[in-house]
Amino acid sequence: MQPSLSALTRRPATVALRSRTALGLVVVLIAACFAALAPSPARAADQLLSQGRPAVASSAESDAFPAGAAVDGNTGTRWSSAFSDPQWLRVDLGSVQQLTRVTLNWEAAYAKAYQIQTSTDANTWTTVYSTSTSTGGVQNLAVSGSGRYVRVLGTERATPYGYSLWEFQVYGSGGTTPPDDFWGNTADIPAAHNVVEVKILNRTNGKYPDSQVYWSFNGQVHSIAEQPYLDMLANSAGRMYFYLGSPSSPYYDFIEFTVGDNVFNGNTTRVDAFGLKLAMRLHTKDGYDVEVGENRGTFAEDRATTFQRFTNAVPDQFKVLAQTQAPYRIIAPGSDPSFRAGGVNAGYFTSYAQSVGVGEATSDIFGCAASLAGNPDMCAALNRHVATLPASQRSDPAQYYKGAPANYYAKFWHDNAINQLAYGFPYDDVAGQSSFVSHGNPQWLLVAVGW
Repeated sequence: MQPSLSALTRRPATVALRSRTALGLVVVLIAACFAALAPSPARAADQLLSQGRPAVASSAESDAFPAGAAVDGNTGTRWSSAFSDPQWLRVDLGSVQQLTRVTLNWEAAYAKAYQIQTSTDANTWTTVYSTSTSTGGVQNLAVSGSGRYVRVLGTERATPYGYSLWEFQVYGSGGTTPPDDFWGNTADIPAAHNVVEVKILNRTNGKYPDSQVYWSFNGQVHSIAEQPYLDMLANSAGRMYFYLGSPSSPYYDFIEFTVGDNVFNGNTTRVDAFGLKLAMRLHTKDGYDVEVGENRGTFAEDRATTFQRFTNAVPDQFKVLAQTQAPYRIIAPGSDPSFRAGGVNAGYFTSYAQSVGVGEATSDIFGCAASLAGNPDMCAALNRHVATLPASQRSDPAQYYKGAPANYYAKFWHDNAINQLAYGFPYDDVAGQSSFVSHGNPQWLLVAVGW
């Protein structure tokens, strides 16, 4: 077996869940009886999707009124724009979501005319609500549509001031756009006896039979022909490895996760290297359904094509990453000798980092090490080449990787990921850009393994 790699992937702490009391069980049973007698089942409550998510705006009146203040859950803080038309405020939900309503809590400076719009890429927008007769206050708007990005676009102010919102809340059903046949039939997945039922899928496009696609976890090693399922117990942390050809093959990769008594937290990762194409789909008992990892186009192509596309996509300094351990992996830049002390690219980040007061080595910037281990925002800003931008723009994905120096290795994996979410460096979860997923009441987890 290959040894575990030392990825520094950052994630929220596992949620602690209270055990049920006997009284609680009685209440649940009584509620279930009443539900059974009801003429029709109640619709699941809308989920607040926007709170704490990355937000950006066309402008801010000052640093005291940032975009994030409108999605922080605090009605004592607000976003306020410049005093001109038009202006907009946008929130990134992290993945495509089915939307049900939007609540706007306006300050005295409200919009007379505005639109609520959705987008999957923050470039092309669809209007799901529009008015030219708004009277401000708290407005609860029923909407129907889907999108990863949701924005309020103000086109006419009601006052001489800007547009100002105490809170911008986006609600949805909690489910993403239904996945396609890539994931296969989910109806036959057995119920978990423990926390979550994991099923491994062979998506190598015929390169390897099921008898040569292996998984390894907690001392168990099986081919998926022998055992495609794992009924996962609660554990503090772990990695599940996947191998092609044999259980000791150099073609391998892994997912990371923590599993609580009734919650799954996990991610795919490219922090150390790309080894195999991987994607995960988490489905929970309350209907939440989300997928992360490499996108369909990347899974569909041959491995050699992926390596060549990487080489074609990145600047000259990064091309070596597809050669150092080829054909087994494309390694992260911080692990390559050319970017380390004494290497030809050791000074890649030096001038740019020093311009914002950071004196760490290039390899430590890629790896968010040394002083940057305690400064996630700066490490992410350097890797994305937004460190010299105003803080309000550093959480806007549209600004990322527009110039050098930047982590073009990470950019490639974002460009080829579902919803452009990937862990390309340790603090790639800053501004919600990572492939981390978390939800309670997990039902099943699918893991697709590609070539």
